[in-house]
Amino acid sequence: MKKRLKVNGFIMALAVLLIAAFPRLFLRPCEPRPWGELAEILGVTFILLGQLFRTSARGYKSEHSREGQLLIQGGPYSLVRNPMYLGILLIGLGVVLMLFEWWVASIFLAIFIVRYILLIFKEEKKLLALFPEEYPSYSSRVPRLLPSLGAMLHKDIAEYLPLRPCWLRREIGTVLAVLLATILLESLGDIKREGVAVYFKESIGIALIILFFAVLYIYLSKRTGDGDKR
Repeated sequence: MKKRLKVNGFIMALAVLLIAAFPRLFLRPCEPRPWGELAEILGVTFILLGQLFRTSARGYKSEHSREGQLLIQGGPYSLVRNPMYLGILLIGLGVVLMLFEWWVASIFLAIFIVRYILLIFKEEKKLLALFPEEYPSYSSRVPRLLPSLGAMLHKDIAEYLPLRPCWLRREIGTVLAVLLATILLESLGDIKREGVAVYFKESIGIALIILFFAVLYIYLSKRTGDGDKR
């Protein structure tokens, strides 16, 4: 885990240095562009959905893994085998949509593939060795990273994205930090160009998406509750 954090920290530091050195190359200009507002709304949606996947997956795993003695197949792990990595993918794409030029998405995806897809394959080998009978059956039923639309529509969202209040309390700082930092960086140029009143008027869509996810988080927390911690 420490090695993984060091690698991720190095990648983040390098990205920040490159962006700081060449902001005009990477960051989307502040002037209005077609689909700009749609990209911002999609970006916020991806960030909040990704944070929801990560929070649900981390909490569910910590509660049900029995310190690695059990192969987790329920909750978000019934939708995809790697819900935490799916969360990272959605958050990264959301930040790109909010702040960066479109072509930066291809760089992010390339880094994600090199960093996480190879890591997923490595982890799958370990799981197959630990659970030689269960894991092949599980992997044949559940996709590796991208969920099936049919599975999402045929299941209750509270079934595959449980969210206990205690899980949310542990992650709420990260959720708010990523969201607010991204919105702040995106808004500074717009406010400078258009003024606060015009910016807030144009940000109604973003506000509605945030409100929707706030209600969704509360709904899932109430549906899951703090009881029945099997």
